[in-house]
Amino acid sequence: MTAPVVTRFAPSPTGFLHIGGARTALFNWLFARGRGGQFLLRIEDTDRARSTPEATEAILKGLDWLGLDHDGEVVSQAARAERHAEVARALLDRGAAYKCFSTQDEIEAFREAARAEKRSTLFVSPWRDADPATHPDAPYVIRLRTPLDGETVIRDEVQGEVTIRNDQLDDMILLRSDGTPVYMLAVVVDDHDMGVTHVIRGDDHLNNAARQMGIYTAMGWDLPVYAHIPLIHGPDGKKLSKRHGALGADEYQKMGYPAAGMRNYLARLGWSHGDDEFFTDAQAREWFDLAGIGKSPARFDFKKLENICGQHIAAAEDAALLQEIDAFLEVTGQLPLTEAQRDGLGRALYCLKERAKTLPEVLEKGHFVLTETPVEPDAKAAKALDTVSRGILGSLTPHLQNASWTREDLEAVMNRFAEDQGTKFGKLAAPLRAALAGRAATPSVFDMMLVLGRDETLNRLTHAAAGGDG
Repeated sequence: MTAPVVTRFAPSPTGFLHIGGARTALFNWLFARGRGGQFLLRIEDTDRARSTPEATEAILKGLDWLGLDHDGEVVSQAARAERHAEVARALLDRGAAYKCFSTQDEIEAFREAARAEKRSTLFVSPWRDADPATHPDAPYVIRLRTPLDGETVIRDEVQGEVTIRNDQLDDMILLRSDGTPVYMLAVVVDDHDMGVTHVIRGDDHLNNAARQMGIYTAMGWDLPVYAHIPLIHGPDGKKLSKRHGALGADEYQKMGYPAAGMRNYLARLGWSHGDDEFFTDAQAREWFDLAGIGKSPARFDFKKLENICGQHIAAAEDAALLQEIDAFLEVTGQLPLTEAQRDGLGRALYCLKERAKTLPEVLEKGHFVLTETPVEPDAKAAKALDTVSRGILGSLTPHLQNASWTREDLEAVMNRFAEDQGTKFGKLAAPLRAALAGRAATPSVFDMMLVLGRDETLNRLTHAAAGGDG
């Protein structure tokens, strides 16, 4: 029987949730969720100087926004230091590790001599094969005894077979002289103890895998399946950095990208399923596999992100979209919607969703239902409300008072009125937009009238016709 899949996401809490880290978390989440497995979360907080509770909170909030739920409690790596040290001592007892008493000065002197003689600066400890009887009463580190010859082969689901000569690997430190474990040991022990079956992470960890495999082998533990994914690059082909735009998941939330759109876009960033670009969470969970991950770095493209997000906004359930708008307003420090605004926006979403690519665009297009009478036109809309236009609006209002409030009837009334005025409806659209929304770019005039209802529509037209004094 095949063991259940267990994946993990293990960020360092030294800042925000990087968009590259968010994609790594997503890949692990999709792989586990699509196979009925577990997705675990471990905070790698062994670097006490740089780790902060605020950064941990930012990571948790980022994952929560993206909808990447984890199983079980969040594991703190720092809290498991004694277990890590226990494994280092077990390796020592097995002869797979040794005590090294070399000082930093001695190690540097070794490297300087190696550089001068143009040989490898990889430190070779004189204590590797020393008789324990010769050990001094002095501080020491515990080092892993790496094989001196042969090769280590990483069988990677993305990179293929990667071979590293063992003479290229040093005897890495497992336990520092103060008794604290190093990150490279902690990762292996935690992954083993948490039952992680698949390690899916950035390819900047590929060389680490060769060194970490030595611990698995020495302890007689089963190796996980490795999948090292290429990093994300900017549009110019260079590693994604601040100059390319936002780096933190929280910034994308504040820019108003919907979470479903971000999940879809990040999934497609380095992974593909045929030619499919737009897909649901259910499809992503069903389709995601390691074979679909490419070997080349993916390029972040804001235009593609916006396009995908626009499709997700259009396809979203109204109630879910309203909840996401509520959360967006909260994280950006804006006033929450009033009950009346929320109700109006809910009724208007059918005519706002189709062309909006971000949540701010939904709100801007929905301005007509979020504002109150008297409507204050912006500079562009105000130009459409000259004396002639206000006179036309004043003449139009009585024609609408007895109209049955359906799109068909409203269109008929408007077209008849335009004909009587010797013009076309298109000429009436600008002053109507200005009167109803105070904006030049809006949903269709008829959609706004239907959402606002008869009384509010006539109220706004009457006010605009009076030049703001009605």
